[in-house]
Amino acid sequence: MDAQLIAAIIIGPFAVAFIYAGIHEYLRYKSEGRADYGLVFDQETGTTHVTGIAEGADRYDPDDFDPGEYNDPDISNPDDETKS
Repeated sequence: MDAQLIAAIIIGPFAVAFIYAGIHEYLRYKSEGRADYGLVFDQETGTTHVTGIAEGADRYDPDDFDPGEYNDPDISNPDDETKS
């Protein structure tokens, strides 16, 4: 097999996905207008993800992050153990 064919087989799916994402974003832009993307922090899961942000919504600021505010359901509260 030629090296060019192998490279095309490897790069092909990525190129198709990139073109699809570009078309999808262009169609969204035509229907909804300009979008503002940024990081959003989910306190229930303790994760951040990139998403469209509403005009009045707050963005995630890593400097304001306090790990103590994370609600981890797997970590038990010491106060709950003494009440049992």
